[in-house]
Formats: sequence, structure tokens, C-alpha cells
Amino acid sequence: MNTATAMPPKLPDDIPGAVRAMKTELRQHMGDVQVVFDEVAAFITSEVEDIEQRQASGESVWPIIDYRDIAAGTVPATQMEEVRRRGCAVVRGHFPREAALDWDRSLVEYVERNDFDNQYRGPGDNFFGTLTASRPEIYPIYWSRPQMEARQSEQMATVQSFLNHFWHYRSEGKVWFDPDSNCLYPDRIRRRPPGTTSGGLGPHTDSGALERWLLPAYQRVFRRLFSGHFDAYDPWDAAYRTEVYEYEGGTTMCSAFRTFQGWTALSDMANNQGVLFTVPIPAAMAYILLRPLLDDVAEHDLCGVSPRLVLPISEQWHSLLLRGKTLIPDVQAGDSIWWHCDMIHGVEKVTDQQGWGNVMYIPVSPLCEKNAEYAESCAHHFELGESPDDFPSEHYEKDWQGRFMPAQLNERGRQSLCAG
Repeated sequence: MNTATAMPPKLPDDIPGAVRAMKTELRQHMGDVQVVFDEVAAFITSEVEDIEQRQASGESVWPIIDYRDIAAGTVPATQMEEVRRRGCAVVRGHFPREAALDWDRSLVEYVERNDFDNQYRGPGDNFFGTLTASRPEIYPIYWSRPQMEARQSEQMATVQSFLNHFWHYRSEGKVWFDPDSNCLYPDRIRRRPPGTTSGGLGPHTDSGALERWLLPAYQRVFRRLFSGHFDAYDPWDAAYRTEVYEYEGGTTMCSAFRTFQGWTALSDMANNQGVLFTVPIPAAMAYILLRPLLDDVAEHDLCGVSPRLVLPISEQWHSLLLRGKTLIPDVQAGDSIWWHCDMIHGVEKVTDQQGWGNVMYIPVSPLCEKNAEYAESCAHHFELGESPDDFPSEHYEKDWQGRFMPAQLNERGRQSLCAG
């Protein structure tokens, strides 16, 4: 298998044919797929049953870690092991609550000062479904003062480094990324007002769908699994992940390797008010990847996967996994939420939401060649106030007053843009 290049690969002309050929090759390579899948399913069943028992007893399945312990290097070993097992974490007090509430107020001032309501042209992609309100829930805003202050802060760098160290970033004789340096990956904000009724966002995974089966670099990522050795598969092994590039032309692609996806809360949120959920089992990706290879799935089908869209998780094909669905606990403004890049996640539906549901999306994008290339591209868009390449070309902020400017970058912010 060849490694990926820096250019996004093109979709195969004959996708059904490529899927059939891939299935034939993997089955020959793996041997008895059903035996391997049964081993995976047994492990997943054990994890799901543990999650169900903990939820029934009122325990938090999500590991909850105090930022002060991360900063002091005193996170208990038991909590570290829970993060590794669950693939997710809540960081309490990541930022002071009043500072986060001030950021929230500043974002309101920023969009109102620049007349966003009258500029907004509707969603630039269909990732979050149809938005019927005059204002979106997901705002295509990237360069506000609050977002940039959080991204270049010492607190963010501390948590990002902590999370990177859960990964095996040295393997196969190579260092895949620098866990203590991170690149900028600008993302959007969400503002969901009280009274909102929302259908939520269904369970899915990001960072490639068809790619996870068809691309040579992704086949290397899952080499242990695709050789029939689930016992040797490690979802925390970073090998070859920095060489994966998604198919060109999608509106949901990610040009960086994010060890964790994440967001920072800008309002207090109860966990029954349409919040994020995950299936907190990092190895669930093994189940997802092997399920289409079983005999009850059509040869051209990958359990509903479509090109250039996120990878869907459904009751039809993944009912066992969905039993592990777990909502985040209650959070306060200033807390942050993190989940492994392979993690199944979504947003729970809500009727007549009580209180605001506001967040800034800030992931962990460690320093490597792939991420540095994208961050350097982002530096150019940052200077011009444009939308980054991974997102629709909406460019609302080009002439906005109060936009965060290059002169306001601190040393960490300049380094994160990888542009000198």
C-alpha cells in the first residue's frame, strides 16, 4: 500500500466496483471475517453492558477532570485510564466561568455590530441539516476575538498537550506528531437560544467515510484490524493517520489530523437540553469497519455510507453500538468537552430548550506536516478575514469591525499558524 500524498485524492469513477474489489481483497487478507467480527462484537458488548450498568446506577460514564489537576500534572491514574477507555473527557474549569460568559457577550456584540442577521445567506453546507430560523445555530464565524483568544491561550495549549499524550505518537519507527505543539484549526461557533426545538444531529463519525475502507493510507491506519488481528488493534496508535487525505470536493472534509474533537462551553447547559452525545468506546470503529464485510450486506454497500458525507451510524446496522449512547454531564460556561477523532457522536434533540446552548468548536490538531500545511493556509485566510478552506466560502468577516487581527497574536498564536 502506498502512503497518501498532500493532494486530496479523487473519488473512484466506479464507486460500487471499488467497494466490491475492496471487500474481496480484505476478505482474502483477513481469513474468516465472521470470526474476527464476533471477537469485536464480544468486546463491544462487554463495554456496552458496563456503560448501561453505570448509567442505570446514576454514575457519569464521561470522565470528569479538573483543569487545575491537568495544569499541575496531578490527574489521578484512575482518571487517566478512564479517558483512555472512554475516549472522551469533560475538563471542568478549563476557563473561568465569568471569562467564558464575557466571551459569549463579546460574540453577540461582534455579530450585531456587523449586522450579521441581514448579511446571512443561509447555510453553506448541509452538514447540520435545514435551519429554518432567521439566524443559524451554527455561525460561520472564525476570527472573532473570543475564538482567537481561546485558541492561543495557555489554558488551551495545556489541555491539548495533555490529550495528545494519550496517543502513541511514536510507532513504526517514526514520530507522527509533536504532542506538545499544536496547529490552528479554526472552526465555527454555535448559538442556540432558549425556546429552541431541534431535531438534533444523528449519530455519525467524521474525518472520512468511504475513505476509511478505500484509501491506502487509511488501510494502513487499520492494518492490524484488516489483517484479522483485533487483539493487536489500538485506536490510540497514530501511525499513518497524518498521511490520510480525504476525497476532494466534499463540504464536510477535514484537512487536518485531529487527535480529539472538542468544544468550549460559553453558557451553562443541562444534559437534558439537546447536548452532545457519544458512544464512548474508541474501538467501536472496528465494529463499523468490519460490519459491511459480513454476508448480509450487499456487495456494493458499506452500511449506508455515501461519498463526501459523514459516516452514518444506524439502528439497522449498528444497534449494538447505539446501546452505548451517552450524553455529556451538565456543564458550566468555561468547561470544555473532548472526544477521540474516531468516536461516534451526535446531538440530542430538544423541545423548548431551557437556557442558551452556546459553544466554540476548538479541536486538538497537533504539529505534523499535514497539519502545518493546513494551518499555513489558514494564516492567509486569517489575514483576509476569509472562511478557511475546509468550510464553505462564505467570507462574512472580510470587512467586519472588531475582527481579531494579526498584530494581536501572541507567540503561541503565531506558532500555531505555522507561517512564521
